[in-house]
Amino acid sequence: MNPIIAKLVPHFGETQQHALVIGDVMLDRYLMGEVNRISPEAPVPVVLIKSEQQRAGGAANVAANLVLLGIQTRMVGLIGNDNEGQRLLAAMSEYGINTQAMITTPSRPTIAKTRILGGHQQMMRLDQEIASELTVTEASQVMQAIQTALQQQPALIILSDYAKGLLTEAVCQQVIAYGRTHNIPVLVDPKGRNYDKYRGATALTPNKKETAEACDTQVNDAALIEKASRLKAALALDFLAVTRGEEGITLIAEQTSHLSATAKQVFDVSGAGDTVIATLAAGLMHGLNALDSLSLANIAAGVVVGKVGTVPITKVDLIDAIATAQGSEQAHKVSELPDLLHKVASWKQQGQKIVFTNGCFDLLHAGHVTYLEGAKKRGDRLILGLNTDRSVSALKGPTRPVVNEQDRARVLAALESIDAVILFDEDTPLNLINAIKPDVIAKGSDYTADQVVGGQEVLSWGGEIALIDLVEGRSTTNLIKKMHA
Repeated sequence: MNPIIAKLVPHFGETQQHALVIGDVMLDRYLMGEVNRISPEAPVPVVLIKSEQQRAGGAANVAANLVLLGIQTRMVGLIGNDNEGQRLLAAMSEYGINTQAMITTPSRPTIAKTRILGGHQQMMRLDQEIASELTVTEASQVMQAIQTALQQQPALIILSDYAKGLLTEAVCQQVIAYGRTHNIPVLVDPKGRNYDKYRGATALTPNKKETAEACDTQVNDAALIEKASRLKAALALDFLAVTRGEEGITLIAEQTSHLSATAKQVFDVSGAGDTVIATLAAGLMHGLNALDSLSLANIAAGVVVGKVGTVPITKVDLIDAIATAQGSEQAHKVSELPDLLHKVASWKQQGQKIVFTNGCFDLLHAGHVTYLEGAKKRGDRLILGLNTDRSVSALKGPTRPVVNEQDRARVLAALESIDAVILFDEDTPLNLINAIKPDVIAKGSDYTADQVVGGQEVLSWGGEIALIDLVEGRSTTNLIKKMHA
């Protein structure tokens, strides 16, 4: 994970910019209880209701996610003149969503989904909706509300399409054209088979099933991502993010990147797509690139699927999840060669510059940290080849190392400057260097270029040798002398 993410998220919301969400809003109602018997009237479970919850769903959940991440958010949507509509407006207002552009119509009910749960198990869902085309009056009201909202100059627009009639091709194309003209990103959570109506948007975030439908293929098609890449090009998108459930998220941009799923336990996937597009939007609004924003969205999705029902992500939950992910990533930085080569291939595919250095790094001190920070500045990723205990003893004598190899590796992995640590047992890291083929090989300035092991090999494939200045008076040997003084 890019360390910038962890530093940036606590400051989400420290901006006067706002997002605009346009789409199909709905009321998510949960009747939650226990199942202890089967009905004598029919072979169905009897749910003894213990509690009822009503939440903002659909596009309103997208807006709720944004607000809880600190993003001021305006909502354009359609509700009926009924109790469900009033409950939905109340739920949205509780989150702090700006609902001034919401439209009330007497000709259709508020979309509502009532889920009956026995424990964590969904027993049944009852839907209330009319998904027919908008009337002429409703369509006119929607267009007017959108035009008014656009005049408020949003920093980003989300089209949240649940195929309930609001996001027609005319509406989508008008909003996308406005975004392109005014340099405003337009993100779309799509539905249906006709993706032409989203042509020219900044990005789409379909799930795996939706992607397969749009590409007119099967979900288990091995070439699905390749076909999705062609779809991205055909629709003139900046990028396409395919959410793949337990398989993670695939970003299709100039290059394709895959993010593994982060969820430890999945209770309910309801609303996960809403969380993904909202967190992606929050990241983009705060200057993160698409890959880092999706990394953040991937973590957020892993949080909400571990909860029951439609639950938006909060900034506090996201910060906690990032801290957990960072701890896990630090441990995973310590790699075996096959895993490391897989990481290197992925980094190179993304056009990142690989730096390699090596050493014993016994009793980590400020000189080590400064040196490693200097090495990292010579590229995008820093790989540290770490001498095993046996090789340290061979180099430094039988009393060394002071710290065993596993502890040294784990401590070094915690450094922000280091992206991977690999132990090597040979007298030199030459075989490791030839396997990795780094772009830069770094050593301390107490070496000359011709003394750097692997230097000539790196030069042979177009790389460079970097000699990094050292901090005077800082060394493990000096520390050991002081301890024995």
